Amino acid sequence: MRYYVTTQGIARGAADGMIDMLDVAAPDLGAVLWTDPTLAGLATAEVTATVALDDVQLLAPVQRPGKVVCMAINYQSHVDEVAELLKALGQEPPTDPVFFGVPSTAITHPGADIVLPGMAPDQIDYEIELAAVIGRGGKNIAEADVWQHIAGLTLSNDVSARDLQAKAMTSQTHELAHAKGLDGFKPLGPALVTIDEFDTTSGPLDLMLETKVNGEVRQHESTADMLFDIPASVAYVSKFFTLEPGDVLLTGSPAGVGVVSRTFLKDGDVVELSATGIGSMTQRVTTS
Repeated sequence: MRYYVTTQGIARGAADGMIDMLDVAAPDLGAVLWTDPTLAGLATAEVTATVALDDVQLLAPVQRPGKVVCMAINYQSHVDEVAELLKALGQEPPTDPVFFGVPSTAITHPGADIVLPGMAPDQIDYEIELAAVIGRGGKNIAEADVWQHIAGLTLSNDVSARDLQAKAMTSQTHELAHAKGLDGFKPLGPALVTIDEFDTTSGPLDLMLETKVNGEVRQHESTADMLFDIPASVAYVSKFFTLEPGDVLLTGSPAGVGVVSRTFLKDGDVVELSATGIGSMTQRVTTS
């Protein structure tokens, strides 16, 4: 099932580009997940109106998650393309999963502008990422049980200020949250698609991710190419702290990021991101 959060409330996907507005008082899906970790109740919720998806303003499916966890360099293609950059910074490609956290205020709606921050406007980059939303919380979750803890999947753009990131990797004054956790740097959407819509039993998820900048394809790779898939990533993260309903895990970006080609985002650029089975979102780059 596909669920949306709009300025008019929570909605369920319907046929032919329509959505059913639901009689649900919760502000977003994150709030629903605390009492309904599989969102099963939304499947039978009363419909108050049926409207065109194009006629509503979409918000992030989860607007203020308790935790936003981001996996780093989680595709071999990305490891390969940044190897020289890592070497120049005195870093080695990791052999274990790597993650970091950003504040929940980085979350924004799927069509939000990418605003070039005044403190670091010159090296803003895109990274398309599949995002998993926790339904049932847990600590030390067994890898074999992870899918029972995932409510659904959505799409994100791991926007980054690469000059701040370089400082985070070479000094004691910055960390990755400085570079990747600015307000609006983690759009989510357009929908949260429940996990039962995906084949989780036949190997790694095979969803195609694609990023275009001004119509040019920059990233195009399957999520099956992750080094550490969603079960491995969630199980690893849950060793360190308890995951709770509505927490969001970004799963890393494939190759094609701007920092390698030195083609950073500039005012007026249009970034289009899409994921098989989830949908697409378009963001414009602006200075304000």
